[in-house]
Amino acid sequence: MGPNQASANKGSEKEKRTMTMEIKHEIIEKHESDVRVTELARQYERSTSTICTILKQKNAIKSTKPSKRVTILSKLCSDIQDGMDRRLLIWIKEKQLAGDSMTETIICEKASRMYDDLEGKQAAERRETSTPAETFKASRGWLDKFKKRTGMHSVVRHGEATSLDSKAAADFITAFASVIAQHGYIL
Repeated sequence: MGPNQASANKGSEKEKRTMTMEIKHEIIEKHESDVRVTELARQYERSTSTICTILKQKNAIKSTKPSKRVTILSKLCSDIQDGMDRRLLIWIKEKQLAGDSMTETIICEKASRMYDDLEGKQAAERRETSTPAETFKASRGWLDKFKKRTGMHSVVRHGEATSLDSKAAADFITAFASVIAQHGYIL
């Protein structure tokens, strides 16, 4: 293939465009008010298969409540992963409040164990043992996406942050307030 053919093919490739959750909700609402799929595809400049995929996932899209800053979800999570995400978030907050040390490795291991537990419970409820289980790997990429989905910035505590002396911090606040009051400083 010559250089001219390569550049011609490059221009014809479709670029991947993402859709915000608001647009997906609009598409679902318009379809429910009897707007045809072809008209929605034309209006939103998408293929009819894209619109049909959104409409097939409408129950999951309607029930999804992403973090305030998250507007785009590229993949909808399974019920198991959604439950694991919620439980993991609670576990992380409890660990942070307790002042415990956490690393990305610890968080990923906990996520894997939670996922396996939830998957086992769901299989037991359905009495299914022969169906192949979904594969879940709590990797660095998964953790980055988890933090983005949940709106968390820093979940890892190490170094001086883990050796926090809360009693000394409370004593300092009291001593500092008395110095301010004694000398008449304005905050």
